[in-house]
Amino acid sequence: MKLAIMGAMPEEISPILEKIGSYKTTEYAGNKYYEATYCGVDLVLAYSKIGKVFSTLTAATMIEHFGAEKLLFSGVAGAVSPDLKVGDLVVATKLSQHDLDITAFGHPYGYVPEGSVYVDADKGLIEISKSVAAEMGLHVKEGIIATGDQFVANEERKNWIGSTFNADALEMEGGSVAVVCNALNIPFFILRAISDAADMDASFSFDEFLESSAKISAEFVMKMVEKIGK
Repeated sequence: MKLAIMGAMPEEISPILEKIGSYKTTEYAGNKYYEATYCGVDLVLAYSKIGKVFSTLTAATMIEHFGAEKLLFSGVAGAVSPDLKVGDLVVATKLSQHDLDITAFGHPYGYVPEGSVYVDADKGLIEISKSVAAEMGLHVKEGIIATGDQFVANEERKNWIGSTFNADALEMEGGSVAVVCNALNIPFFILRAISDAADMDASFSFDEFLESSAKISAEFVMKMVEKIGK
């Protein structure tokens, strides 16, 4: 089995590459992909660059070109739920696209014809994450993650996304990765560590907590890989 591990930024996969140690680098479609074996599992890793277009391209490439059969996404997100604080972990039960708007044609926000507002993450991988959380002594929240091509640093917009999609967290890649995996029948899992509260000043919150939050998320994902390999 081959497992894909994605992040959006170098900081989100650097801790994983450090843990693996040795890997093969392939340049393809304007990006770099890293292949390795860890705990008996063949891996392909990449950071997609920020946003839905690049994450779609990267996820599809990992599946179609590199032969990934499951996909794990490790990264950071902004909190929407007031119950979430910096450093908390959120596992997506389902994902939506908060900036997809064809309401002029009578459809709800986030809906595209022949699609749906939400895409469900893989329940089996979520169950594995629960056992990892228990072993690590972590409380991991399950919730809805909303995706859009916007870094939201506005409280009004954040609250609208929360109420419209019942979202707990928001980011810029998960929803598009979910669409790709769903279309290609690839089980997927999205884990996000909270790096900011979405209504805080971006230069203060995001820059300060990105590195530490990414490390927490990466450590969790690698423990999942260990369980998948057993």
